[in-house]
Amino acid sequence: MLHDHFRTLARFNAWANTQIYDAAGALPDGEYEKTRSAAYFGSIHGSLNHLLVVDRLWFGRVEGVDRGITSLDQILHADFSGLRAAREAEDERIVALVDGLGDEALTTDLSYKSMAGGTFAMPLNVVLAAVFNHQTHHRGQVHALVKEAGAEPPALDIPVYWLKGR
Repeated sequence: MLHDHFRTLARFNAWANTQIYDAAGALPDGEYEKTRSAAYFGSIHGSLNHLLVVDRLWFGRVEGVDRGITSLDQILHADFSGLRAAREAEDERIVALVDGLGDEALTTDLSYKSMAGGTFAMPLNVVLAAVFNHQTHHRGQVHALVKEAGAEPPALDIPVYWLKGR
């Protein structure tokens, strides 16, 4: 049951990322990179980049692999097409990783080192909930920035995803 919940969230996450990237990619020239005071990471690009950074950081921890993340605003790709391709690949990795987890693994503690060097542990299901919630939070910010840029942002609710046939 727990596994099914996170499988749904992983797939929803990938779908929602596709929707928001489609909207960002359709913006008029200059709007995607434009510095915006409401953007915590400076721009739509900075916000989408941050989401990829955090996913690589956390899922690297889950896999026990150092993904080379040194800061939360580290620029992984300077252009939209490179960032989008990396996002799509990361979403495929996330779906495959979550598919491979069982309920027992989801309730096992994940021990990890923070970027500041502290050692912590949390149940994997809490980690996954936090990461998917983080995605939703920042996608919501990008949603507002797309609207500010003059475009109609997509509906990103789970019921929309579910009713469109997943």
